[in-house]
Amino acid sequence: MSGRDLLGVFNLIIVAGVIAAVSYFALTLRPAEYDADTLCIAGIIPPHRVVIIDKTDLYSQQQTAAIRRIILSERDNLTVGERLSLFELDETGRLADTNEFSLCNPGSGEQVNPLYRNPERIQTRYESLFDAPLQQALSDLVEPKDAPQSPILEALAELTQETSMSATVPGRRIVLVSDMLQNSDVFSVYGRSEGALLDRLPRADSTVQAIRNQYGSALAGVSLEIHLIERAGWEADQNGPLRTYWTQIFNQLGVAVSWRSLPTSALS
Repeated sequence: MSGRDLLGVFNLIIVAGVIAAVSYFALTLRPAEYDADTLCIAGIIPPHRVVIIDKTDLYSQQQTAAIRRIILSERDNLTVGERLSLFELDETGRLADTNEFSLCNPGSGEQVNPLYRNPERIQTRYESLFDAPLQQALSDLVEPKDAPQSPILEALAELTQETSMSATVPGRRIVLVSDMLQNSDVFSVYGRSEGALLDRLPRADSTVQAIRNQYGSALAGVSLEIHLIERAGWEADQNGPLRTYWTQIFNQLGVAVSWRSLPTSALS
């Protein structure tokens, strides 16, 4: 074989290698297909963050601003493809979605590969399809309403019965903004004339068993962050025995719980 033939074969090998490399990167780096309704990556169960606002009592303007910041912080910490949903414990005492907001982060301009997607176009898509609906939901989410019941524990358990928050979903995270003053058939914090708080509440393991009997163990594995809204006259119980009681319940249910406090100020 002549030198010219060898050079031709060598060139063909190089061209074939380049074509193979381009094909590989095109397949591995091309944008994933998204579901048009949820913006979630098709065929993949996404991690899911849920923010629940307890609207069964009033809160101050300062607390309202803090709630907005909490939600926007969760938005900003989303990875591409991660789902964010907003719910409220509403005036009927049940968990309801807020403006039907439950979308996956499709990626902002800063989160996409500029080799395969136009960052400016992606940012426009992010703002119109994801962030604009979120802002619309926020406008109603922080408007409190009075409610006859506050079945906080049942609401959390019911949420895990949904496909999008079942035990098969990775990275389940719930952020709950609430005074944690439970009032339902499972247990109620009210009735001070009957004695000290822990004396009138059922045993924590009894409450846990009641929840497991009705909802199973789907709460196990959830990460829960509680932002506590303090109520006048209840602060000592909320930050003392009630927090202890709730923590016992969540620990026994397999929930990793952490606590934060919202700023306290006069009600608006």
